[in-house]
Amino acid sequence: MLEEFKSPPVSKRAQEITPFIVMDVLEAAQALERTGRDIVHLEVGEPDFDTPECIKEAGIRALRDGKTHYTHSLGLLELRETIAAHYQQEYGVDVSPEQIVVTSGTSPAIFMVFSALLEQGEEVIISNPHYACYPNFIRFAQGQPITVPVLEEEGFQFLPREVEKRLGPKTKAVFINSPANPTGTLLSESRMKELAQLPPYIISDEIYHGLVYEGKEHSILEFTDRAFVLNGFSKLYAMTGWRLGYLIAPKEFVRPIQKIHQNFFISANAMAQWAGIAALTEARAEVARMRDIYDQRRRFMIRRLKEIGFGLAVEPTGAFYVLANAKKFHFDSYRLAFDLLNQAGVAVSPGIDFGSGGEGYLRFTYANSLERIEAGLARLAAYIDRGAYRELA
Repeated sequence: MLEEFKSPPVSKRAQEITPFIVMDVLEAAQALERTGRDIVHLEVGEPDFDTPECIKEAGIRALRDGKTHYTHSLGLLELRETIAAHYQQEYGVDVSPEQIVVTSGTSPAIFMVFSALLEQGEEVIISNPHYACYPNFIRFAQGQPITVPVLEEEGFQFLPREVEKRLGPKTKAVFINSPANPTGTLLSESRMKELAQLPPYIISDEIYHGLVYEGKEHSILEFTDRAFVLNGFSKLYAMTGWRLGYLIAPKEFVRPIQKIHQNFFISANAMAQWAGIAALTEARAEVARMRDIYDQRRRFMIRRLKEIGFGLAVEPTGAFYVLANAKKFHFDSYRLAFDLLNQAGVAVSPGIDFGSGGEGYLRFTYANSLERIEAGLARLAAYIDRGAYRELA
């Protein structure tokens, strides 16, 4: 009789959440490495640089000084003041430290924004392709992602008129990401201005700010204060393992988000927060050095991918990604990526991980040494030259 009242052991939303395919690629690559295979990693967007010394020293100093306890749930005031000063210096916008919530990486910030913003069934517009995890964040908060195709020949930028067509009574926000993952392209100033004039809130993922090699990135806060900014230290400062991020929210959302943070996360890591201050105030020269090296790799990767035969209608100028058109070789990016891994020992991300608009593309990251990138692309060229992909048809 009790069997009739038993629900499935795993919740529906946990069962339905889609995998992050790039992590499946990474784990398959690691399994091959354990057998002795040499794999070139061009799949995961993680800086290969060590965290700059001045940042590490600040974290060690905080640890030695006993700064090992909970901080204010919004984050250290000193760090929030430094973030506010950074946004004033870089973008000319005034942000109150009381609008900033420091988080354990940017992912909790995304979770809290949607938790505070969305009622069941409300909609968030995202681009297609998009960062793989965005739809899952939205659905987990009981919202509905609405995708707008962005085209390679447009540099994968939102067309504001296409966004406007999809606005409806349930539209709560438009989610932008510039420089973007997986495309590496920037949203132009003019298009950001147009999007900022639309009725919904704008959520701006600015995690790749500072990693721009041509042109200039803009914060959404230059154009509207009806916006949420997501940012952090992982990418620009090579601090992925420190798990330190932050969000800037409209004033009316700060207290609700703070309560969510108190309940689910309490506060971000204390030592990492002190290290974050050093990142913003002392690491400029080291960041410039890393950016110059990324740019060298970017130029090399773009040139070689074109020589091999991949399509790039608009060259990426930010982050550390190239989303290359592979339709000339195969439309099934998942099968192509895993075949490339198994046959050539090169790990890349299948475009389908980033939405249906990414199908037929492969994402390459240049967050690896130039020597390894050269080796990986040489293997890729050999794989293409011998026509190995034709066996997938």
